[in-house]
Amino acid sequence: MKRTPFVGDREYFPQIGRIQYEGPESDNPLAFKAYNPMELVGGKTMEEHLRFAVCYWHTFWGSGADPFGPGTRAFPWQVDGDAMTQARARIDAAFEFFTKLDVPFYCFHDRDLAPEGASVAESEKNLQTMVALAKERQQASGMRLLWGTANLFSHPRYMNGAATNPDLAVVALAGAQVKAALDATVELGGVNYVFWGGREGYSCLFNTDTRKELDHFARFLELARDYGRSIGFEGTFLIEPKPMEPMKHQYDFDAQTVIGFLRHHGLDGDFKLNIEANHATLAGHSFAHELQMCVDAGLLGSIDANRGNPQNGWDTDQFPLDMNDCVAAMAIVLASGGFQNGGLNFDAKLRRESTDLEDLFLAHIGGMDAFARGLVIAERMVKDPVLGRLRGDRYKSFESDLGQRFESGQLGLADLRNFAAGYGEPERQSGKQEQLENRMNDLMFA
Repeated sequence: MKRTPFVGDREYFPQIGRIQYEGPESDNPLAFKAYNPMELVGGKTMEEHLRFAVCYWHTFWGSGADPFGPGTRAFPWQVDGDAMTQARARIDAAFEFFTKLDVPFYCFHDRDLAPEGASVAESEKNLQTMVALAKERQQASGMRLLWGTANLFSHPRYMNGAATNPDLAVVALAGAQVKAALDATVELGGVNYVFWGGREGYSCLFNTDTRKELDHFARFLELARDYGRSIGFEGTFLIEPKPMEPMKHQYDFDAQTVIGFLRHHGLDGDFKLNIEANHATLAGHSFAHELQMCVDAGLLGSIDANRGNPQNGWDTDQFPLDMNDCVAAMAIVLASGGFQNGGLNFDAKLRRESTDLEDLFLAHIGGMDAFARGLVIAERMVKDPVLGRLRGDRYKSFESDLGQRFESGQLGLADLRNFAAGYGEPERQSGKQEQLENRMNDLMFA
């Protein structure tokens, strides 16, 4: 869809025009070297494959603050006035940025878009006001909402969780917030709705009824699903796994934990997973592993594209520039048939030391180019007969009549015993890992 650059009453990035593709020979830091939105890769454009989104929170709220010091950036949209005046300035800056960067989607938490009020009714009114402005800007620019969500982790009331909180009054407030966020997502045509259980977990096992809390979590998700469907939400509900931080243990620890939870409670027909790269590594997995587990279960929904720092033990949310990660991720997504409703949301923030407004553009350009390169390389890998043969050869024995009968459930344990007794000791079969990794490098640098 053709998008139109948006500038409100004030231009917040006057020195920066629309970011264009200039190709690999360009030395312009404010241009794409690899991401050419209309370039065809495997029959689809790069834009259709990658479905990039900008997150509202880190990009327009991220001041550079960390646990050891206050922010280092001052934004021009931090204008004088009350919280709603500032929210109006921020949304104009956001849509100017989205359209100058030329991404098709954005994502938000309810409290990113509109401030919390002194009551449930006032909070709902604030959000409705800002949703009306966002809808006007979407219509003027052609931007779309990849997903909406509710911030159920920042307010002190959620110190013991939201849906899993031991106090029903807190659970009710969380429900009110999700209802309003779902209303907003539907009004803005959002194609997904995300739950990140930032405090759905525990700090002390011995003062926690884990069975009750997990049952409550499932019940809360059922209520949200039912309400969403009742107001016409036809998109995908997403759960975003994370193992810890802020809680010591979070119930949505990793992909397989969430998959098991959804299946146990019969929610896997409506819910899929939103995988964040940095959360995967915090869980002790690779980004690729978490994506593959979701694909295997048929439950990959969307991706939060970022990375962690192996020298830091927390969620650093850096922009995704590791080519091995980008290639592996896109190879898995392509092999699974590509995104349906999902996309690549840059849940990433500038480093504390990056203080210029243009750094917001530079960071996103780098991430978009990295995934564009990853897409092109991944298509080579998915189509490569050598990689396919190296993997397929390891499972050739299951192509036999006996192997197919085993996979279809026609053999018993005694049948396996009799086969083993007659076959003897099998020859060792090399995994050819080194050859495979060499071939992957050959394809990456072809």
